[in-house]
Amino acid sequence: MEVARRQLIYVTRDPSEALCARFEERGWHIEIVASARDARKSLRSDLAIGGLLDLSSRFESHELAAFEASLTLTNVGWVAATVSGQLEDAAVRRLIRDYCFDYVTLPTSNDRIVDSVGHAYGMVSLHDAASNDARATGAEGRAEGEMVGSCEAMLALFRSIRKVAMTDAPVFISGESGTGKELTAVAIHERSSRRDQPFVAINCGAIPAHLLQSELFGYERGAFTGANQRKIGRVEAANGGTLFLDEIGDLPLESQASLLRFLQERKVERLGGHGSTPVDVRIISATHVDMQTAMIEGRFRADLYHRLCVLQIDEPPLRARGKDIELLAKHMLDRFKKDASRRLRGFSPCAIAAIHNYGWPGNVRELINRV
Repeated sequence: MEVARRQLIYVTRDPSEALCARFEERGWHIEIVASARDARKSLRSDLAIGGLLDLSSRFESHELAAFEASLTLTNVGWVAATVSGQLEDAAVRRLIRDYCFDYVTLPTSNDRIVDSVGHAYGMVSLHDAASNDARATGAEGRAEGEMVGSCEAMLALFRSIRKVAMTDAPVFISGESGTGKELTAVAIHERSSRRDQPFVAINCGAIPAHLLQSELFGYERGAFTGANQRKIGRVEAANGGTLFLDEIGDLPLESQASLLRFLQERKVERLGGHGSTPVDVRIISATHVDMQTAMIEGRFRADLYHRLCVLQIDEPPLRARGKDIELLAKHMLDRFKKDASRRLRGFSPCAIAAIHNYGWPGNVRELINRV
């Protein structure tokens, strides 16, 4: 019996014959369009469709805006193809962040593009089943990894985690100190295809500037006084997995230049070394810093920020989570009961009232300490 071919809409002004041939070899039926109007005509079906948006065609801003009506359809798994420098365009970043499952940077292999579109197609194929599961699950106490919550802000966060986990695009998590940004990063990693590979975290604000370079990229024996043996840096240690750059807003400018070079070349050169080592990592960054202000003041490189902030997640402060505060407090108390030397029954009505009336400037971290 002949297997039905998957449908692909390829939006481009300059279609690649070799890429089209590779899609066809791997079981795709391709329709090539060059405008938003033609794209909308081709997307009337409710069946799952793969979508490749060739941004290297250099569409104008009004053309990108016109594509959004097509990109919002939930039955299309979109992947964007970009060229170097395009991620610095705010309209391009927003389009990728809001509508695409993944993006690829050209030039890259045709198989890499086909695989990415296939993954996006698979995700929309499962969309209805996932939606049914979500409707069947009660909201109270819903969890994502180590996080619990039932308020709309947290449910939106959980949805964002599930969406970005399906891509390899860099994720930027912003939020106040103590909101649980590292837990979000861990949840993304554990839902990703890299879940069985290392998750390596580094706090960019906790390591002295003169040590940060060697901590990130490592060094060879004899690179400096006291370097008695080779040290593998955090970036290389995360090879195959996820590198979490916590408090990236505090990264010194010198280290920003080195990190940008790594993101461009995807190779690590240890201090004192003479060669480079290819490294494959997914980057997740987080900070409490106002990055727009940091860039205006010259404390953070705009080109680095645009490479790190392809997909963005905003972590809600505890004070915005309503009844979740009580839910969290009870969840923590239940965990502490196991280690407590005396019996803990719960919170008094006065304690519950105090929990709700307090502003929690230290967010979840402060709640843990108070409990």
